[in-house]
Amino acid sequence: MKNICKILLIISPVLLAVACSPAVRFSEKSSTTLNSRDTEEPTKAVAGQTFRGIASFYADKFHGRKTSSGEIFDMNGFTAAHRTLPFGTKLQVTNLKNGKSVIVKVNDRGPFKEERILDLSRAAAESIDMVNDGTAEVEIKVLE
Repeated sequence: MKNICKILLIISPVLLAVACSPAVRFSEKSSTTLNSRDTEEPTKAVAGQTFRGIASFYADKFHGRKTSSGEIFDMNGFTAAHRTLPFGTKLQVTNLKNGKSVIVKVNDRGPFKEERILDLSRAAAESIDMVNDGTAEVEIKVLE
């Protein structure tokens, strides 16, 4: 019985320390895991810069919620989510299928699907006729 008490006395602080340590939930990507798309995403807005990719849109579920920039998301506004461009960057987004364009302001982070480059608000997506398809190949031009 004494031996069991001694073992518990020694093990208890260790178990307590392990149980109270924070769990790792998220980790940074290391440079060895970046793919070519990750390295090509702009981190600063350079007027006139263009890039292409797949855009999607987001609406109802997020309407009225706070965006990453602190603004309230309005699905009827002309805004976009981009992973790296600074908040406030103005973009001209052109649907390559039909040539329709819209001007949006980056106010959120996303999209969270790796193959996509931009998430548009519903109003912006409607104005370039991509709502029925859900996604569209777009050209994005940095305006300011």
